[in-house]
Amino acid sequence: MASVFEYAPAPESRSVVDIAPSYGLFIDGEFVEAADGKVFKTVSPSTEEVLSEVAQAGAEDVERAVKAARKAFGKWSALPGSERAKYLFRIARIIQERSRELAVLETLDNGKPIKETRDADLPLVAAHFFYYAGWADKLDHAGFGADPKPLGVAGQVIPWNFPLLMLAWKIAPALATGNTVVLKPAETTPLSALFFADICRQAGLPKGVVNILPGYGDAGAALVAHPDVNKVAFTGSTAVGKEIARTVAGTRKKLTLELGGKGANIVFDDAPIDQAVEGIVTGIFFNQGQVCCAGSRLLVQESVQDELLDSLKRRLSTLRLGDPLDKNTDIGAINSAEQLARITALTERGEAEGAERWSPACELPSSGYWFAPTLFTNVTQAHTIARDEIFGPVLSVLTFRTPDEAVAKANNTQYGLSAGIWTEKGSRILAVANKLRAGVVWSNTFNKFDPTSPFGGYKESGFGREGGRHGLEAYLDV
Repeated sequence: MASVFEYAPAPESRSVVDIAPSYGLFIDGEFVEAADGKVFKTVSPSTEEVLSEVAQAGAEDVERAVKAARKAFGKWSALPGSERAKYLFRIARIIQERSRELAVLETLDNGKPIKETRDADLPLVAAHFFYYAGWADKLDHAGFGADPKPLGVAGQVIPWNFPLLMLAWKIAPALATGNTVVLKPAETTPLSALFFADICRQAGLPKGVVNILPGYGDAGAALVAHPDVNKVAFTGSTAVGKEIARTVAGTRKKLTLELGGKGANIVFDDAPIDQAVEGIVTGIFFNQGQVCCAGSRLLVQESVQDELLDSLKRRLSTLRLGDPLDKNTDIGAINSAEQLARITALTERGEAEGAERWSPACELPSSGYWFAPTLFTNVTQAHTIARDEIFGPVLSVLTFRTPDEAVAKANNTQYGLSAGIWTEKGSRILAVANKLRAGVVWSNTFNKFDPTSPFGGYKESGFGREGGRHGLEAYLDV
């Protein structure tokens, strides 16, 4: 007689992280109040509990932070690369030492499951600092000419879906190459950036080298437009990225943009179905689908569509949604009420346009922001859900008959950030990958990241690369 395997609760302890009732801005090595005294609250998406009150940066605070970064730039850039590397190595080791604390903090402030922050985010954060520490004294050999120079002050604006990881992607290469930083974290997830500010002090990083300005879009706009910022790095929505590009146009500022995506996950008839199903789940339901490179469009060859969808639905029925601090949880909370409203509106539009919606039986918690994993079939390329980035746990399924049709459908998007290919034929992987207009193409896997590998997109997914040797170029005068 078959029995259901029940999971006992396995909550991670909140006691490992001490969240203060209030936080200031981090400018010139000190936590300070905002110039106009404004504050905002950051809440836990899974419970709507207020976690802390945070100073809200404005234009005057941006001015103070950029001045501090400019003042620190002279001494920091003059240090030998081996000396800068020591600070980066120290930061990486402290991140490892405090990884459990930071994982719990990120889960509380972002809403993603603890097993993702613990097993994916934090190891990658430390790995990025270790990796770029290794580059700091080897810039002459990076392929950008002899003695490449840093740009100066880097203004960096990061999103809420991977708060600490996006910080590492931005800050590690900037510091390794001798630049100083003013970073604005997203207003819904400021806490891990502020804890990182404390790590900078713990590591003895010189004052002004890293400055953290929590705030809203006006602070980010002021930072991007500041005349003494030499480099702008942004990860976020395509709409905001276009605004930034317009602001920077005509200036001498260097710019990298990592924007939205509508990644295609292509499953051929010879693919290992069970392995592909796991990759599909990872591709779209990891971090509740709030991933710019999510495989949000599933392209499946017609001959295996029924078999694949049956297996996929069975797998989705086993996912566990609930308390993100429970180590058994697969699907956490949506980051904010605003994002939940967007996901809800787009899925309702998908139904209205004729796509068939399916979700497993799923009881949603009574408080917080939640959305059940959702699958749409009978989707065409004309459907909004096949064209627009939903940024949630929603998968649109399309079919194809030939490899050429798969490529045509995969490339039929305004985005070009990621794609996946599932097949047993290595020759097919290479042939199809070379035709896909996507910055990252995974084969028989999805959402795998490494600091040594460059990441970025084409078309409305932005330009420039982060990670790897390529990630150094954006912070050097080459």
